[in-house]
Amino acid sequence: MKTTGTMRALDETRGAVRVEDVYDTDIDDLWKACTTPERLARWIAEVSGDLREGGTVQAVMTSTWSGPMRIEVCDAPYHLLLTSLPGTDEEAQLEAWLTAEGPATRLVVEERGLPVGSLHFYGAGWQVHLEDLGRSLAGDATAHPGGWSEQAPAPAWRARWTELTPAYEHLAVG
Repeated sequence: MKTTGTMRALDETRGAVRVEDVYDTDIDDLWKACTTPERLARWIAEVSGDLREGGTVQAVMTSTWSGPMRIEVCDAPYHLLLTSLPGTDEEAQLEAWLTAEGPATRLVVEERGLPVGSLHFYGAGWQVHLEDLGRSLAGDATAHPGGWSEQAPAPAWRARWTELTPAYEHLAVG
């Protein structure tokens, strides 16, 4: 697995981050890892709420981001679109596409509506999330046994994010 990330400006103030990787699991298993609370808690977020298209969920991510999100599209096992609700720090859209590639599955994640000046922080963060997903799939266990909260990120997530941020800061924003 090799996570790759790109950043682009959408306008003068907002931008998008896109990351992708290929995982050694079938599309149905990866879909479950990206949509069920038990599996999400292994790598990216504690999620609760109305887990259906049109429903609202509350998420607490390993990075400490927390807030409500509405499920706009849930086309299993291929496409998921979430929108952060008004009142969160930034109103953004998070979209994921899954594509079977033989016995493996490609996951592409894009988050849009982010502050252009902070894209490198988000790029590094999403790369770490996808790396954590790979570890949770490989070990069929949590990538963060120490946990996390709204006040304190998962320690391993933060360490890797700190390591990657300078590299993303030097990437060109398209």
